[in-house]
Amino acid sequence: MSKEKNEGGAMLCPVGRFFSDLEKRTGKGSDFHKHLGKSRIEFLKAVRALVDERITHFEKSDAKKEKKRVTKIKVK
Repeated sequence: MSKEKNEGGAMLCPVGRFFSDLEKRTGKGSDFHKHLGKSRIEFLKAVRALVDERITHFEKSDAKKEKKRVTKIKVK
């Protein structure tokens, strides 16, 4: 496994390194750079949607747990 670091010192996976190299070669004004920027936004929105979905699931789960109560029954 590669342990290369980028300029900031963080570890890069091979895919991240690939896109980083492409960005350096194409320049910031290129169409590639614009599309890549938009894809980052879409990726983060997808993660946000996933997190929101899980939060809703846990909130509903907690609400169901609160409704259940134990009822004492007298046995003769």
